[in-house]
Amino acid sequence: MIQFERFELENGLKVIVHEDNSTPMVAVNVLYDVGARDESPDKTGFAHLFEHLMFGGSLNVPNFDMPIQLAGGENNAFTNNDITNFYDTLPAENIETAFWLESDRMMSLNFSKKSLETQRKVVLEEFKETCLNQPYGDAWHHIADVAYRKHPYRWPTIGKTPQHVENATLEDVKHFFYKYYCPNNAILTVAGNVNIAQVKTLSEKWFGPIPAGVTPKRKLPREPIQRKFQQRTQKAKVPIDALYLAFHIGGRKDEDYYVTDLISDVLSNGGSSRLYRKLLKDQQLFSSIDAYITGNIDPGLLIIEGKPAEGVTLEVAEKAIWKELRLLRNQLVPEKELLKYKHKIESALTFSEVSILNKAINLAFYELLGDANLANLEGQKYSAVTSEDIHRVARKIFTKSNCSKIFYQAEE
Repeated sequence: MIQFERFELENGLKVIVHEDNSTPMVAVNVLYDVGARDESPDKTGFAHLFEHLMFGGSLNVPNFDMPIQLAGGENNAFTNNDITNFYDTLPAENIETAFWLESDRMMSLNFSKKSLETQRKVVLEEFKETCLNQPYGDAWHHIADVAYRKHPYRWPTIGKTPQHVENATLEDVKHFFYKYYCPNNAILTVAGNVNIAQVKTLSEKWFGPIPAGVTPKRKLPREPIQRKFQQRTQKAKVPIDALYLAFHIGGRKDEDYYVTDLISDVLSNGGSSRLYRKLLKDQQLFSSIDAYITGNIDPGLLIIEGKPAEGVTLEVAEKAIWKELRLLRNQLVPEKELLKYKHKIESALTFSEVSILNKAINLAFYELLGDANLANLEGQKYSAVTSEDIHRVARKIFTKSNCSKIFYQAEE
């Protein structure tokens, strides 16, 4: 159970505090309610670009990394389709350093052609390394493009094409920043060896003077229900063939989210999971196979990906997967099998609460979903899933019309 308190500044910044006196450290986390889904179709990759630009210096801090390191801490960030998240961990006695740094880049990010060009090169190089020059690196571009028609999940976080970041102007960047990187579009979470009075004082001192922006109004196109099987064959310079099956599922707030997550575990979580045990170990049809959900706030995907073993065609491999999915649709998962995965999840949730950084990030994300206390209810929600729930949801999602398939074929 993560105990916490919350308050809000006049400028709209939500603040969550978790006191943990068992550690000498503190985690300071700033979540911005902006991700790749908030980009324009002709200007993608901006949220990811800003993750880098936010480390490029601000009015009073030309080098963001150096002060945090001198304070005995470290920092990093991540971006996905839904959020952009920055975090710092450092000794509790130096907590004000993190407040200074995070508030300064929220208030006074350094907009210069030099900074933009520097970070642009970093992002473009990352695009080349992870997507263009790495085997299967552009797989998600194809999956998203085939599975989605309207929703901005149809492009990955890194962007649809490198040209969008390459053509970004200083005015484009400023417009994106002032629209989304404001206190009323952010959640500040502090976890560790602190107290609520201390955090209130520091929050008012460093973030209080930052003026609120115009609260962004998100009007995303609703993804229509997929009613027809979609497929694409992609030839590429890859070592071996690969296949991807994507099934539409509910979003993070959907009542069946936890059921769907458990379905992905039953299929592929550990050596005794169904796809791994039957198709890889017993029948030796695959050299690797996995199943996972995207976990998006809006309706996402359950992905099954695999690389057939030598001599096994993509068609044979796909047929074997569908056979296992039909079993899941037609037969109840034994209670003993389901209980095993519930225990795994319970252990993972308990272990994640050891880290003050994990707690800070989780509290911020669930606050974004509507209530930080949802972080404390996850275990109950997984525990409440029944075999009948698994059967019902499996019948709903594992249909041919709800599937998008990518065949990745190695060029001869």
